[in-house]
Amino acid sequence: MKKLILFFLKPLSFLPAICMMYVIYSFSAQSGEASGSLSYTVSYKIVEIGNDTFDVGISDDQLGYYAKRIEYPVRKLAHMTEYFCLAIAVSFPFYVYGLRGFPLMLVAGLICVGFAAGDEYHQSFVDGRGPSKKDVMIDSIGAFFGIITVRVICWTFLAPFRVAQRMEERARRKEMARRQAEERERDRRELARFRAAERRRAEARHFAEERRRTELYSAEERRSDSKRSAPKRRKSTEHDNPARQASKSKPAQTGPARSEQIPARRKPSQSRSANARPIKRVSAQTKP
Repeated sequence: MKKLILFFLKPLSFLPAICMMYVIYSFSAQSGEASGSLSYTVSYKIVEIGNDTFDVGISDDQLGYYAKRIEYPVRKLAHMTEYFCLAIAVSFPFYVYGLRGFPLMLVAGLICVGFAAGDEYHQSFVDGRGPSKKDVMIDSIGAFFGIITVRVICWTFLAPFRVAQRMEERARRKEMARRQAEERERDRRELARFRAAERRRAEARHFAEERRRTELYSAEERRSDSKRSAPKRRKSTEHDNPARQASKSKPAQTGPARSEQIPARRKPSQSRSANARPIKRVSAQTKP
Protein backbone atom coordinates (compact mmCIF):
# COMPACT_ATOMS: atom_id res chain seq x y z
CA MET A 1 0.00 0.00 0.00
CA LYS A 2 2.82 2.38 0.86
CA LYS A 3 4.55 1.73 -2.46
CA LEU A 4 1.28 2.35 -4.31
CA ILE A 5 0.79 5.71 -2.55
CA LEU A 6 4.35 6.74 -3.32
CA PHE A 7 3.88 5.67 -6.94
CA PHE A 8 0.97 8.12 -7.32
CA LEU A 9 2.48 10.92 -5.19
CA LYS A 10 5.92 11.02 -6.78
CA PRO A 11 4.70 12.60 -10.07
CA LEU A 12 3.14 15.42 -8.01
CA SER A 13 6.65 16.48 -7.01
CA PHE A 14 7.03 18.03 -10.49
CA LEU A 15 4.05 20.32 -9.83
CA PRO A 16 6.16 23.19 -8.30
CA ALA A 17 8.42 23.15 -11.35
CA ILE A 18 5.40 23.48 -13.66
CA CYS A 19 4.06 26.36 -11.56
CA MET A 20 7.43 28.11 -11.67
CA MET A 21 7.60 27.76 -15.44
CA TYR A 22 4.16 29.34 -15.68
CA VAL A 23 5.28 32.28 -13.51
CA ILE A 24 8.36 32.85 -15.68
CA TYR A 25 6.27 32.64 -18.83
CA SER A 26 3.77 35.18 -17.45
CA PHE A 27 6.57 37.65 -16.62
CA SER A 28 8.02 37.22 -20.11
CA ALA A 29 4.60 37.86 -21.68
CA GLN A 30 4.51 41.42 -20.24
CA SER A 31 5.29 44.25 -22.58
CA GLY A 32 8.49 46.24 -22.33
CA GLU A 33 6.78 49.19 -20.64
CA ALA A 34 5.03 47.03 -18.03
CA SER A 35 8.20 45.07 -17.34
CA GLY A 36 10.25 48.27 -16.96
CA SER A 37 7.65 49.77 -14.63
CA LEU A 38 7.66 46.67 -12.51
CA SER A 39 11.45 46.70 -12.34
CA TYR A 40 11.52 50.38 -11.35
CA THR A 41 8.91 49.82 -8.64
CA VAL A 42 10.92 46.95 -7.18
CA SER A 43 14.14 48.98 -7.31
CA TYR A 44 12.52 51.99 -5.65
CA LYS A 45 11.09 49.77 -2.91
CA ILE A 46 14.55 48.26 -2.28
CA VAL A 47 16.14 51.72 -1.95
CA GLU A 48 13.37 52.90 0.32
CA ILE A 49 13.70 49.88 2.61
CA GLY A 50 17.46 50.41 2.75
CA ASN A 51 17.00 54.07 3.63
CA ASP A 52 14.55 53.26 6.41
CA THR A 53 16.69 50.45 7.76
CA PHE A 54 20.01 52.27 7.88
CA ASP A 55 18.44 55.76 8.45
CA VAL A 56 20.54 57.39 5.74
CA GLY A 57 18.10 60.30 5.19
CA ILE A 58 17.85 60.19 1.41
CA SER A 59 15.28 62.49 -0.22
CA ASP A 60 12.57 61.41 -2.67
CA ASP A 61 14.53 62.66 -5.69
CA GLN A 62 17.57 60.75 -4.57
CA LEU A 63 15.44 57.64 -4.03
CA GLY A 64 14.29 57.81 -7.67
CA TYR A 65 17.86 58.39 -8.85
CA TYR A 66 19.23 55.41 -6.96
CA ALA A 67 16.25 53.30 -8.04
CA LYS A 68 17.05 53.93 -11.71
CA ARG A 69 20.72 53.11 -11.13
CA ILE A 70 19.99 49.71 -9.59
CA GLU A 71 17.13 48.88 -11.98
CA TYR A 72 19.32 46.91 -14.42
CA PRO A 73 21.05 44.77 -11.75
CA VAL A 74 17.67 44.17 -10.14
CA ARG A 75 16.24 42.91 -13.47
CA LYS A 76 19.16 40.56 -14.02
CA LEU A 77 19.05 39.41 -10.41
CA ALA A 78 15.34 38.73 -10.87
CA HIS A 79 16.19 36.59 -13.91
CA MET A 80 18.75 34.68 -11.90
CA THR A 81 16.36 34.27 -8.95
CA GLU A 82 13.60 32.93 -11.19
CA TYR A 83 15.80 30.25 -12.67
CA PHE A 84 17.35 29.55 -9.29
CA CYS A 85 13.89 28.65 -8.01
CA LEU A 86 13.11 26.75 -11.22
CA ALA A 87 16.28 24.68 -10.84
CA ILE A 88 15.34 23.81 -7.26
CA ALA A 89 11.81 22.86 -8.34
CA VAL A 90 13.18 20.68 -11.15
CA SER A 91 16.13 19.09 -9.33
CA PHE A 92 14.32 18.00 -6.20
CA PRO A 93 11.89 15.56 -7.95
CA PHE A 94 14.76 14.02 -9.87
CA TYR A 95 16.66 13.60 -6.60
CA VAL A 96 13.61 11.91 -5.11
CA TYR A 97 13.51 9.53 -8.08
CA GLY A 98 17.14 8.58 -7.42
CA LEU A 99 18.98 10.75 -9.96
CA ARG A 100 22.13 11.91 -8.16
CA GLY A 101 25.52 13.46 -8.86
CA PHE A 102 26.54 14.51 -12.35
CA PRO A 103 23.47 12.99 -14.09
CA LEU A 104 21.26 15.22 -11.91
CA MET A 105 23.22 18.34 -12.87
CA LEU A 106 23.16 17.36 -16.55
CA VAL A 107 19.42 16.60 -16.77
CA ALA A 108 18.22 19.51 -14.62
CA GLY A 109 20.67 21.89 -16.26
CA LEU A 110 19.52 20.95 -19.76
CA ILE A 111 15.88 21.46 -18.77
CA CYS A 112 16.52 24.89 -17.22
CA VAL A 113 18.81 26.16 -19.99
CA GLY A 114 16.43 24.89 -22.65
CA PHE A 115 13.51 26.63 -20.98
CA ALA A 116 15.58 29.85 -20.70
CA ALA A 117 16.38 29.76 -24.42
CA GLY A 118 12.71 29.12 -25.24
CA ASP A 119 11.67 31.99 -22.95
CA GLU A 120 14.03 34.41 -24.70
CA TYR A 121 12.66 33.29 -28.05
CA HIS A 122 9.16 33.89 -26.70
CA GLN A 123 10.15 37.47 -25.73
CA SER A 124 10.93 38.20 -29.39
CA PHE A 125 7.17 38.14 -30.04
CA VAL A 126 6.36 40.56 -27.16
CA ASP A 127 6.09 44.34 -27.75
CA GLY A 128 9.07 46.31 -26.54
CA ARG A 129 11.12 43.21 -25.72
CA GLY A 130 13.61 41.01 -27.52
CA PRO A 131 15.85 37.93 -27.09
CA SER A 132 19.20 38.27 -25.36
CA LYS A 133 22.05 35.76 -25.13
CA LYS A 134 23.27 37.52 -22.01
CA ASP A 135 19.96 36.78 -20.28
CA VAL A 136 20.33 33.09 -21.20
CA MET A 137 23.79 33.05 -19.61
CA ILE A 138 22.49 34.77 -16.47
CA ASP A 139 19.57 32.34 -16.27
CA SER A 140 21.99 29.40 -16.66
CA ILE A 141 24.10 30.69 -13.74
CA GLY A 142 21.00 30.91 -11.55
CA ALA A 143 20.00 27.36 -12.55
CA PHE A 144 23.50 26.07 -11.73
CA PHE A 145 23.40 27.53 -8.23
CA GLY A 146 19.90 26.13 -7.74
CA ILE A 147 21.06 22.60 -8.60
CA ILE A 148 24.07 22.92 -6.28
CA THR A 149 21.77 24.14 -3.49
CA VAL A 150 19.50 21.12 -3.92
CA ARG A 151 22.47 18.76 -3.76
CA VAL A 152 23.85 20.44 -0.61
CA ILE A 153 20.47 20.54 1.16
CA CYS A 154 19.59 16.97 0.29
CA TRP A 155 23.06 15.80 1.27
CA THR A 156 22.81 17.61 4.61
CA PHE A 157 19.27 16.68 5.64
CA LEU A 158 19.28 13.20 4.20
CA ALA A 159 22.66 12.33 5.68
CA PRO A 160 21.20 10.66 8.84
CA PHE A 161 18.86 8.55 6.72
CA ARG A 162 21.72 7.75 4.39
CA VAL A 163 23.96 6.75 7.29
CA ALA A 164 21.18 4.58 8.74
CA GLN A 165 20.62 3.01 5.34
CA ARG A 166 24.35 2.33 4.99
CA MET A 167 24.47 0.79 8.44
CA GLU A 168 21.48 -1.38 7.61
CA GLU A 169 23.10 -2.37 4.32
CA ARG A 170 26.35 -3.20 6.12
CA ALA A 171 24.48 -5.30 8.69
CA ARG A 172 22.61 -7.06 5.90
CA ARG A 173 25.88 -7.80 4.12
CA LYS A 174 27.43 -9.14 7.31
CA GLU A 175 24.41 -11.37 7.88
CA MET A 176 24.58 -12.56 4.30
CA ALA A 177 28.32 -13.23 4.65
CA ARG A 178 27.68 -15.16 7.86
CA ARG A 179 25.00 -17.26 6.20
CA GLN A 180 27.25 -17.91 3.23
CA ALA A 181 30.04 -18.97 5.59
CA GLU A 182 27.66 -21.32 7.41
CA GLU A 183 26.49 -22.75 4.09
CA ARG A 184 30.09 -23.25 2.96
CA GLU A 185 30.93 -24.95 6.26
CA ARG A 186 27.85 -27.17 5.97
CA ASP A 187 28.74 -28.02 2.38
CA ARG A 188 32.30 -28.79 3.45
CA ARG A 189 31.07 -31.14 6.16
CA GLU A 190 28.64 -32.82 3.78
CA LEU A 191 31.44 -33.24 1.26
CA ALA A 192 33.73 -34.69 3.93
CA ARG A 193 31.03 -37.16 4.99
CA PHE A 194 30.36 -38.07 1.38
CA ARG A 195 34.05 -38.62 0.71
CA ALA A 196 34.39 -40.72 3.87
CA ALA A 197 31.42 -42.84 2.80
CA GLU A 198 32.89 -43.21 -0.68
CA ARG A 199 36.22 -44.19 0.84
CA ARG A 200 34.55 -46.81 3.03
CA ARG A 201 32.60 -48.18 0.06
CA ALA A 202 35.81 -48.28 -2.01
CA GLU A 203 37.61 -50.10 0.80
CA ALA A 204 34.72 -52.58 1.08
CA ARG A 205 34.78 -53.18 -2.67
CA HIS A 206 38.56 -53.60 -2.57
CA PHE A 207 38.30 -56.04 0.34
CA ALA A 208 35.59 -58.04 -1.45
CA GLU A 209 37.68 -58.11 -4.62
CA GLU A 210 40.75 -59.22 -2.71
CA ARG A 211 38.72 -61.91 -0.94
CA ARG A 212 37.30 -63.14 -4.26
CA ARG A 213 40.76 -63.22 -5.79
CA THR A 214 42.10 -65.09 -2.77
CA GLU A 215 39.32 -67.67 -3.02
CA LEU A 216 39.92 -68.11 -6.76
CA TYR A 217 43.64 -68.45 -6.15
CA SER A 218 43.07 -71.06 -3.42
CA ALA A 219 40.77 -73.03 -5.72
CA GLU A 220 43.38 -72.91 -8.50
CA GLU A 221 46.05 -74.01 -6.05
CA ARG A 222 43.91 -76.95 -4.89
CA ARG A 223 43.25 -78.02 -8.48
CA SER A 224 46.94 -77.74 -9.43
CA ASP A 225 47.95 -79.69 -6.29
CA SER A 226 45.48 -82.43 -7.16
CA LYS A 227 46.83 -82.61 -10.70
CA ARG A 228 50.41 -82.82 -9.46
CA SER A 229 49.67 -85.39 -6.78
CA ALA A 230 47.70 -87.85 -9.05
CA PRO A 231 50.73 -89.26 -11.08
CA LYS A 232 52.72 -89.74 -7.91
CA ARG A 233 50.00 -91.96 -6.47
CA ARG A 234 49.89 -94.11 -9.65
CA LYS A 235 53.68 -94.66 -9.58
CA SER A 236 53.58 -95.64 -5.99
CA THR A 237 50.92 -98.30 -6.67
CA GLU A 238 53.02 -99.81 -9.45
CA HIS A 239 56.05 -100.05 -7.16
CA ASP A 240 53.89 -101.42 -4.38
CA ASN A 241 52.42 -104.25 -6.60
CA PRO A 242 54.94 -107.22 -6.24
CA ALA A 243 53.53 -109.36 -9.04
CA ARG A 244 53.83 -106.60 -11.59
CA GLN A 245 57.29 -105.74 -10.34
CA ALA A 246 58.38 -109.44 -10.60
CA SER A 247 57.07 -109.77 -14.17
CA LYS A 248 59.01 -106.71 -15.15
CA SER A 249 62.19 -107.95 -13.41
CA LYS A 250 62.24 -111.49 -15.17
CA PRO A 251 64.54 -111.84 -18.25
CA ALA A 252 62.97 -112.48 -21.62
CA GLN A 253 63.05 -116.26 -22.67
CA THR A 254 63.72 -117.45 -26.22
CA GLY A 255 62.81 -120.61 -28.15
CA PRO A 256 60.34 -123.23 -27.11
CA ALA A 257 60.30 -122.23 -23.52
CA ARG A 258 58.86 -118.85 -24.36
CA SER A 259 56.43 -120.45 -26.75
CA GLU A 260 55.29 -122.84 -24.07
CA GLN A 261 54.73 -120.12 -21.65
CA ILE A 262 53.18 -117.61 -23.97
CA PRO A 263 51.47 -119.15 -26.99
CA ALA A 264 51.94 -117.15 -30.15
CA ARG A 265 48.94 -115.47 -31.54
CA ARG A 266 48.16 -116.44 -35.09
CA LYS A 267 45.91 -115.02 -37.60
CA PRO A 268 42.71 -116.86 -38.20
CA SER A 269 43.61 -117.66 -41.83
CA GLN A 270 46.93 -119.22 -40.91
CA SER A 271 45.46 -121.42 -38.23
CA ARG A 272 42.76 -122.81 -40.54
CA SER A 273 45.26 -123.60 -43.34
CA ALA A 274 47.64 -125.39 -40.98
CA ASN A 275 44.87 -127.53 -39.62
CA ALA A 276 43.61 -128.48 -43.10
CA ARG A 277 46.83 -129.89 -44.46
CA PRO A 278 47.38 -132.65 -41.86
CA ILE A 279 43.79 -133.73 -42.34
CA LYS A 280 44.37 -134.30 -46.05
CA ARG A 281 47.52 -136.31 -45.35
CA VAL A 282 45.88 -138.50 -42.84
CA SER A 283 43.05 -139.24 -45.23
CA ALA A 284 45.52 -140.31 -47.94
CA GLN A 285 47.40 -142.68 -45.68
CA THR A 286 44.29 -144.40 -44.44
CA LYS A 287 42.89 -145.06 -47.93
CA PRO A 288 43.09 -148.88 -48.92
